[in-house]
Amino acid sequence: MLLSYLLVYSSVKRVRGVIAISKKIDYKKDYKSIYVPGNNPVIMDIGEMPFIRISGEGDPNGEEFARATEALYSLSYAVKMSYKHKNMPAGYYEYTVFPLEGIWDLIDKSKPPTNKSNLKYTLMIRQPDFLTSALFLAFVEQTKKKKPNPYLDQLIFATMTDGLCCQMMHIGSFDSEPESFSRMESYCREQGYVRSDKTHREIYLSDPRRSDLSKMKTVLRFPVIRNK
Repeated sequence: MLLSYLLVYSSVKRVRGVIAISKKIDYKKDYKSIYVPGNNPVIMDIGEMPFIRISGEGDPNGEEFARATEALYSLSYAVKMSYKHKNMPAGYYEYTVFPLEGIWDLIDKSKPPTNKSNLKYTLMIRQPDFLTSALFLAFVEQTKKKKPNPYLDQLIFATMTDGLCCQMMHIGSFDSEPESFSRMESYCREQGYVRSDKTHREIYLSDPRRSDLSKMKTVLRFPVIRNK
């Protein structure tokens, strides 16, 4: 099914000099089909969205991954809190910060995906539509002063489009994801589709440091094409 993204903008007004924001966008409610899918696979067509992203390689349990993730969140929260600035961004609306996402691939395709040092990734967090390239650069400089992090200079702001894909909610640890991918691939064959790329996207709805691994929620997604 084709998703259309009709964003309801907040109405912003000043009451005795205080900015009042009457509408809040919550990705779990306003974009439920993307971020809170069911436990069964579905075929979707996902359109263009703005992201701040960063790429890297190696074990996701390492220091580099942690600092890259920290840089993404620091900048994303700087954007969210920008309504407190004297010069609030044009078109600002209140929203819940979107979850961390990752696109995963292998450095050496001959090695198994269980070899974590052989992984390469692009981490990202979706951004509100009012963020511009100029604002992004300004927020980077602002964040570097408040929360210095060398990975801030590696962040990129750009739009991305997933297009036609298969998606489902995975419940459980990351190590059990192959079971869900197998279900997704079987569903695609039944529906006349085939997986078009071995890369996949994960959307992290649970914090593995605080969650029961058997109950963690991760959205899984991979690109598909019609089977000719």
